[in-house]
Amino acid sequence: MSTHEDHRPRAGRPRRADVARLAGVSPATVSFVLNRTAGQTISDETRQRVLRAVAELDYRPNRAAQGLRHGRSATIGFVSHDSDFGVFAASAIKGAHEVSVRHGNLLLLVNTGGSTRQAAQLVGELLDRQADALIFAVAGTKSVVVPEEAARVPTVLLNCFVPDDALPSILPDEVRGGREATQALLDLGHRDIAYLTGAASVWATKARLRGFREALRGAGLDPHNHTVLSGNYHADSGHELTRKLLRQRGPLPTAVMCGNDRMAVGALLALLEAGVRVPEDVSVMGYDDQFELAAEIRPALSTVRLPYDAMGRLAAEQLAAAGPAPRSGRTLVHCPVVMRDSTAAPARRAGA
Repeated sequence: MSTHEDHRPRAGRPRRADVARLAGVSPATVSFVLNRTAGQTISDETRQRVLRAVAELDYRPNRAAQGLRHGRSATIGFVSHDSDFGVFAASAIKGAHEVSVRHGNLLLLVNTGGSTRQAAQLVGELLDRQADALIFAVAGTKSVVVPEEAARVPTVLLNCFVPDDALPSILPDEVRGGREATQALLDLGHRDIAYLTGAASVWATKARLRGFREALRGAGLDPHNHTVLSGNYHADSGHELTRKLLRQRGPLPTAVMCGNDRMAVGALLALLEAGVRVPEDVSVMGYDDQFELAAEIRPALSTVRLPYDAMGRLAAEQLAAAGPAPRSGRTLVHCPVVMRDSTAAPARRAGA
């Protein structure tokens, strides 16, 4: 007499054949159900029977065997081309991981330490392990040299690009971010806005400054009449440039935009030391929405959010399907303005 227990695997990891015996179907039917194979007519009762058997046996498909059969490993290599896994990488990885898991892919992480030689070696090792695709990421948006071997699989560049845009890249829309941050201050009524930029040679600095000037021109203001001072993205730079503003003749600008949140922290400190109230006397706008900084300080910092998690999700979405490689060229992702307590309408000044 056969019993339900007779269909259980005797030992070891359950196999597809064990699921088939327990469900009373063929191994091919199990495969059709689990892979959601199109064109197969399988009743809902049979499908549910297979899924119950899968759950009862705690069956997991052998990914290695599937990879050999289908020529795919369901693995995406994430190459962080920086000195370490920083805040950017953590956020982008989180977004890419969530999408990868949803599509049944595994994200395999490596870090190059910023070394071109190490990048070539690690990309080669990922491909030796049959990675289906690559995400190549850096923290500061810039042009990069991608290892030649990356051309063997679909590759998406994250927060970076190649000079001829031959590879698809996902970038923050920094021009729009700078424009919308400036527009937010204009909408509050500010007409005298100073800009303390990051390093002048950096791609993001140039793009944000362009957006700043576009917004001013759109409001009928001449950008040449607005103070722009170049810094280096560090807090001490924001502090020193703000002290320079304080030493200039004439009234202070009613608002100060900063290259990033760290520079904004330096600016807040310099204004506090000088007895200038924020936002009552001067509004301060940051950039980045840096984790555990922008929302934590007082006053909480108005800023622009760099959408690294959304960028990571988009990169993984583009690579999730086993179809043709994503199109070359740049995809720009919106950087939303986050208004907090460091900005307000300008105070009415004597003689105004």
